Amino acid sequence: MAAPGAPVTVTVTYSNEKHSIRVASPQEDGEPTLQDMAVLIEQVTGVPVPFQKLIYKGKSLKELEQPLSALGVKNGCKVMLIGKRNSPEEEAELKKLKDLEKSVEQIANKLEEVNKEFTSIQKGFLAKDLQAEALKQLDKRIKGTAEQFMKILEQIDAINLPENFSDCKLKKKGLVKRVQVFLAQCDTIEGNIGQEMDKLQSKNLALAE
Repeated sequence: MAAPGAPVTVTVTYSNEKHSIRVASPQEDGEPTLQDMAVLIEQVTGVPVPFQKLIYKGKSLKELEQPLSALGVKNGCKVMLIGKRNSPEEEAELKKLKDLEKSVEQIANKLEEVNKEFTSIQKGFLAKDLQAEALKQLDKRIKGTAEQFMKILEQIDAINLPENFSDCKLKKKGLVKRVQVFLAQCDTIEGNIGQEMDKLQSKNLALAE
């Protein structure tokens, strides 16, 4: 019997195809889950995870977060897949959305950097006489970051999808939500930077008097 956490090799049958896949957990000591297996199945069959129906011993496997061991799926088991592949046209649109998703991640990293730098200024880790200039630069950067997110939203919006591209529609909706969350964070940080700049200005005026 395989040790807990050990990779599991299963045979997936889909239509007239047979695929042998080795499912391992991305976590070092973790157990492979149904989600891990479904992602691999999407890679070998082209059937997206949300549209997969996986049958094992006559039962439908549904709980993606469950370890395979808890579902009774062991080494050498056979799993049947029912589901529809995306058309090449839908795959092309999906690729556009995945590329935009990568851009969103990169811009989100910039947002994270601005936030970290701002927090360290708030905590007083920067000499008082350097704070005004640093805040001005951060203000500029956060405005630029928000602008980049807005451009991405426009690009997502420009992708027109036919009614039957359900996988793409799902991805597009999720991406729009993520960008909106990041934009709200930009607004909050920009507001906080503005408050900090005002505070600093008031202090300097008071000192000047």
